[in-house]
Amino acid sequence: MAAQPVFELYQDRSSEWRWRLVASNGNIVADSAEGYASKQGAKRGIRSVKRIAPDAEVQEP
Repeated sequence: MAAQPVFELYQDRSSEWRWRLVASNGNIVADSAEGYASKQGAKRGIRSVKRIAPDAEVQEP
């Protein structure tokens, strides 16, 4: 059975917290693009993405 996608929390070289969404094949498919001062801030970012984008549409030119 394939692994589920996961959000990974980590600290960068500047000690800021970040997240990345890793697909079941190990590819990073999204990331926070900004560092957070606290781990809790990064977790709030993850919750926000989960809440606001489940049915996001794709805009094309």
